[in-house]
Amino acid sequence: MNINVILNAVLLVIVIVWGGYELFQYFNRKRASVELTEEEFKKEMRRVQLIDVREKNDFDAGHILGARNIPYSLFKTRMVEIRKDQPVYLYDYNKTLSSRAAVRLHKVGYTELYRLKGGFRDWTGKTKKHK
Repeated sequence: MNINVILNAVLLVIVIVWGGYELFQYFNRKRASVELTEEEFKKEMRRVQLIDVREKNDFDAGHILGARNIPYSLFKTRMVEIRKDQPVYLYDYNKTLSSRAAVRLHKVGYTELYRLKGGFRDWTGKTKKHK
């Protein structure tokens, strides 16, 4: 059998498996949480648990006013600080970590999970910086 045929077959299998995994992750994130525009996010954010999942130094450099910092690197141990009976609004710099955090929370029974579309990178609302 030709080595090129074998290599092409292996490459095809890798692409199919990778594509399937990405598709699974996409639907997993969509099922776990709702993505909100900045305007939708602003409407209710004073009545919810607003969680910034970026690292502390990024949070201290600037964050959405009223947010609490639970870095994703510590999320597994600190997510017990988040109440299950209230909506949870999550954000990070661009929404990658907030998506992962939402999936993790959804797996343990949280149901009202929302993510900021575009993340802090695109936020135009009020922010606060620590000195």
